[in-house]
Amino acid sequence: MNSPLLSPLPEGRRVARVLLMLALSVCWTVRADPPGKDYKLVWADEFDGEQLDLTKWDYRGLGARRKAINTKDAVRLDGQGHLVITTSKAGDEYHTGMIATNGKFEPVFGYFECRVKFQSQQGHWSAFWLQAPTMGKVIGDPKTSGTEIDIFEYLAREPGLLQMNLHWDGYGKDHKHAGSKHKEPAMAEGWHVIGLEWTPEEYRFFLDGKEVWKTTSGVSHAKEFIILSMEVDKWGGDIATAKLPDSCEFDYVRVYQKAADAKK
Repeated sequence: MNSPLLSPLPEGRRVARVLLMLALSVCWTVRADPPGKDYKLVWADEFDGEQLDLTKWDYRGLGARRKAINTKDAVRLDGQGHLVITTSKAGDEYHTGMIATNGKFEPVFGYFECRVKFQSQQGHWSAFWLQAPTMGKVIGDPKTSGTEIDIFEYLAREPGLLQMNLHWDGYGKDHKHAGSKHKEPAMAEGWHVIGLEWTPEEYRFFLDGKEVWKTTSGVSHAKEFIILSMEVDKWGGDIATAKLPDSCEFDYVRVYQKAADAKK
């Protein structure tokens, strides 16, 4: 017996079915629901318009950082609902960009989600992460001092590999780290939804609605701000071999919280 999806259909019905399947495919890739119905949207940037919303973001770390120069020009909205961060070569320099919500939005706990299309060239990496202004202030106490929470770091030299990392107790001799890697070959292509649920007890990391890592390491109870970035350094591979310019695109960033956490 033929499958209903494969059975001959009148042309009008066949076209309608194709359009419906395409629409459903778009819906499935646009977002993934928060991990509980008690989460409510408290902050978002859909990146509409043509200018970065400076009531929500600031350019971060302008000037020399690692093997590149952070510039405002490396960060733009494309007018089609996307934030684009681009690495390019200018003479003997590499330019890239970073933005953050520090001083403007610094929540404690919640579900953090972005929809992203990754860069394709090695030599640099993209990231969606949280940072605490007090990180490392009290050694041995990430609960109070906070943790760098790398919701994702993506290196095109390892296509299809999602890296999630935690750093606490500063970046010196007392530095602590925990991390995980998730292999998903299709991740190198198209758009993907990446999320973090941060609770008082644990972190849960999600890729396209599927949990890919859970840990109780270095759980922060401190205020954290959001960062979107591209960085150039040898960890990303050899930038000299990259075909530049190369970009990472963000369709949105959304933050959900439970009512009790939204008051903190």
